[in-house]
Amino acid sequence: MSFSSLGLSPAITKLLAGHNYVKPFPIQREAIPAIITGKDLLGIAQTGSGKTASYVLPILQQQIGSIKSKNRHIKVLVLVPTRELAMQVRDVFHKFSEGLPERIKTMSVFGGVSINPQMMAMQGVNILVATPGRLLELVETNAVHLSEIETLVLDEADKMLSMGFAEEMQQILAYLPKKRQNLLFSATLNDDISKINQIVLHNPIVVKIEPEEDYFDLIKQLGYFVSDEKKGPLLRYLIKQKEMKQVLIFTSSTYQADLVSDKLRKHGINAGAIHSKKGQNARTDVLAKFKAGKLTVLVATDLISRGIDIKFLPFVINYDLPRSPKDYIHRIGRTGRAESPGEALSFVTEEDKHHFKIIQKKMGKPVTMIDSEGLNLHGF
Repeated sequence: MSFSSLGLSPAITKLLAGHNYVKPFPIQREAIPAIITGKDLLGIAQTGSGKTASYVLPILQQQIGSIKSKNRHIKVLVLVPTRELAMQVRDVFHKFSEGLPERIKTMSVFGGVSINPQMMAMQGVNILVATPGRLLELVETNAVHLSEIETLVLDEADKMLSMGFAEEMQQILAYLPKKRQNLLFSATLNDDISKINQIVLHNPIVVKIEPEEDYFDLIKQLGYFVSDEKKGPLLRYLIKQKEMKQVLIFTSSTYQADLVSDKLRKHGINAGAIHSKKGQNARTDVLAKFKAGKLTVLVATDLISRGIDIKFLPFVINYDLPRSPKDYIHRIGRTGRAESPGEALSFVTEEDKHHFKIIQKKMGKPVTMIDSEGLNLHGF
């Protein structure tokens, strides 16, 4: 099946061909035709499944030739939980709107930076990608109006709900016109998603893409039994021994992320940390360097990882295990993307053993374990 068979215009399919997009992913095959026809949609698909393009492409098509709204009255609103994801989604819109027959202006807004430049830049925006808090600030200052929204997208809806955005989302929904297209995307389908589905969606088409049986086969998983005090030496040993040029490391807290990256730098390894307590400019800078291959190691927390999308990331390390099996799957899904293999390594302490067994059971795949006591960590 080709992209042209999904109902996309020649202008968009030409752009896709120029970016070497040949065959649509399952979520794209199901979602794009439904969105083009104006249907509400609930899309459930794993991390790295191509879901962003599954709504970006049909939304761009809908905007081509549409009647332009009044200034500061946007047509499309995409709500996301984190700043990094806002920038990532904005970049996808930019990527696929370059070369279209008419200009479609997309902008992202989020907190942590001055609001004034965002207020001034809102002129002529068609598509707005926003975090809820900053969006409400812009609405309250009349920098943007939501009364002409035609399409609402909730991306990473599972995380948005678990992160406590429910009250802000209710305020935003009150500003929107009753008649609009609603698109909700999530990695999981749980009770929270069902509740927001009932509030937002109207007779939606439900697209649920089950993970392919060989999804985890692209990811070589290894676990290392290790004591807390030997995690640092083991980490440095693996980076050197496996000649890692680009590795994403997950920690359980912002404090731990800073600590791990500081120790790596002291040992001559080019590392940086990204988390919610970092300023936005620092976060943007370190993420850009990592994506460009100018930074070997990026140490992150689960929240920030929602905006880290690297097509060929070879290594992910769980320095600390996540609290839930779903977060574990999300983490390791940062590698093994776009049909490219990757490695996911997990550090498992004595206290973690039972929890890691639960993670493996939920995942439905055992992980090969190595006892780090058998490794020569001297000098690391």
